[in-house]
Amino acid sequence: MLYLKTSRIIVLLLFLSLIFSCKNDSNKQVDEGEIEERVYHSKDIGWTMKIPKGWEIMQRDVVQQQSDKGLEAISETLDSEIDVSQLKQLINLKKDEFHLFLSTSEKFDLTYEGEWEENNEVLKKVLYDTYTSKGIKLDTSSTNTMVSGLKFSVFKIKLYGPNGEVILYQDMYSRYINGFDFAATLNYIRPKEKDEILRAWKRSKFE
Repeated sequence: MLYLKTSRIIVLLLFLSLIFSCKNDSNKQVDEGEIEERVYHSKDIGWTMKIPKGWEIMQRDVVQQQSDKGLEAISETLDSEIDVSQLKQLINLKKDEFHLFLSTSEKFDLTYEGEWEENNEVLKKVLYDTYTSKGIKLDTSSTNTMVSGLKFSVFKIKLYGPNGEVILYQDMYSRYINGFDFAATLNYIRPKEKDEILRAWKRSKFE
C-alpha cells in the first residue's frame, strides 16, 4: 500500500460535484477548530482567519462525500490504496460553485529531513496525472509566498475546457506546521471573488 500524505486531494472536488450545501451550525462543519462571529481558529495549526462577507461555510458531510470521490480518482491514478485516516477538514467556504476556499490538515510525523518537501513534489505530480487521466487539460506552475510571516509553497493550476478556454484557476498553498501537512486551496475564475478570498487568506494570523 502506498502511504502518501494526501490532504490536498480536496482540490479535485470541483469536477466531481459543483453543488455544495450550507448549514447554520458552523462548528459542526469542521473536524478541528472553532468558528465564532465569522472567525475561524484552528488550535492544531495555530491559524485564525476571518470569513469574508458573502462566503458561506460548506456542509461537512457533503464535503466528505466529494472528498471520497476525489480519493477514488487518485487511487485509480496510482493503482494503490491511500490512507487518509488522519485527514481533517478545517474551514471550507463557498461563494458559488466556481469560487471555493478549501482547507485541510493531516498528521505528518517526519522520519527524515526533507520528507515533507519530497512528499509535496510527489503530490503535485499525482494531482497533474489525475487531472490528465480524466481528459482535463491544464497548465501548472510552482512558487513560494509569505502569509502572516510564514513561507508557503504555492502550486498554481489553470484548467481548460474542451474549446481551450480557461474554466478554473486553483491556487494550492501548503506548509508543514506543528507536525501537520496543512493546505489551503483557492478555486476561482472571476477577479472580484479571487480578491475577496485572497485578501481574507493573506490576512490570516499564525501563532
